[in-house]
Amino acid sequence: MKNLYKSFLLGILLFNAVGTNAAAQENNDSSWLDSYNRAVFEFNIKVDRYTLKPIAEGYRAITTPDIRDRVNSALYNVVEPISAGNHALQGSFKKTLISVARFAINSTLGLGGMFDVAQGWGLEKEPTGFDETFATYCIPDGPMIMIPFYGPSTPRAMTGMVAAVYGDPLYWAMVNDKNYADKIGWSYAAVGVLAVRERSLDLLNDLEQNSVDYYAAVSSAYQQNRQKLKNLCIFNKDKDNDTQSYDFDFDIDEENEI
Repeated sequence: MKNLYKSFLLGILLFNAVGTNAAAQENNDSSWLDSYNRAVFEFNIKVDRYTLKPIAEGYRAITTPDIRDRVNSALYNVVEPISAGNHALQGSFKKTLISVARFAINSTLGLGGMFDVAQGWGLEKEPTGFDETFATYCIPDGPMIMIPFYGPSTPRAMTGMVAAVYGDPLYWAMVNDKNYADKIGWSYAAVGVLAVRERSLDLLNDLEQNSVDYYAAVSSAYQQNRQKLKNLCIFNKDKDNDTQSYDFDFDIDEENEI
């Protein structure tokens, strides 16, 4: 599993190099990037259609909404410390304390996070990640690039994912437990991917059925959804800008679900 993380990091570094080159050429000629994105998108759709989507539909068919809620809640609880750390980096210490309290309460009274006891006590979930932190410090997002087997992303978003992987408490638990690292890591990844795909079934089905150009619809929704991150920049004074955005969960709090 450790080698997998190293390979993933290397891939992201290469991706960022491509993203930097794409940003440099975007003003001149972005047609090559659009062609690449469409090709990867079509590949991803075919892979999803014959693998992830049927499995996600089967998962929905044999489980109840309550069971899926318990799974999703537990998955989120694992990465609550990442939200806490990023709230601190963003200068929101009240939200940091809330995230820390949520993790402590839900990990114990909530049976490992399966039940969101903290929310019932008025401690609302406010997920955030490294992508938002980078946006707060005005780091450019870069162009949208389709990633094989994954979907749309940007250089900044993928860099945030790498940071989240190495900030995940489960990662450090696996590093210290060589005997079960691979079993835990692959199981955690499989459950996470399955949960994400099930949550997006209705959204993606609706988007595909009602779009003349599915790629264009996904691309537009993704990029519009990221527009709200621009207002996080500490130098951006237009905090009240109501940029329209889709609740388009790719999902992910991208980095939390990697």
